Amino acid sequence: QVQLVESGGGSVQAGESLRLSCAASGYLYSTYSMAWFRQAPGKKREGVASIDNNGRTKYADSVKGRFTISQDNAKNTLYLQMNMLKPEDTAMYYCAHDNNWAPTLVESEYNNWGQGTQVTVSS
Repeated sequence: QVQLVESGGGSVQAGESLRLSCAASGYLYSTYSMAWFRQAPGKKREGVASIDNNGRTKYADSVKGRFTISQDNAKNTLYLQMNMLKPEDTAMYYCAHDNNWAPTLVESEYNNWGQGTQVTVSS
């Protein structure tokens, strides 16, 4: 079983930055992808950024150039550096982990999810 715990959310002004963290524990796959998803009120959950065990990354078009996903394998921690935040980035952010062979932003390819951390960006 995999446990994922997100942290680092908060309320910021547009243009500011936040860094989210996701601490992973339990039975972690050695071949994997991890990802950040987000869900705004009334909207479907969408993939934001993903990274695999080889360090390959994939980003949603809406965050390219502003967000950076990274991982610290020694700490089993996933990060999302979010710069130049916009009000439309406001959402609950979730991390996910599963036995995938490449980075993926497809929700159905993940079976392990954290509880989420709220990000609110005001204009």
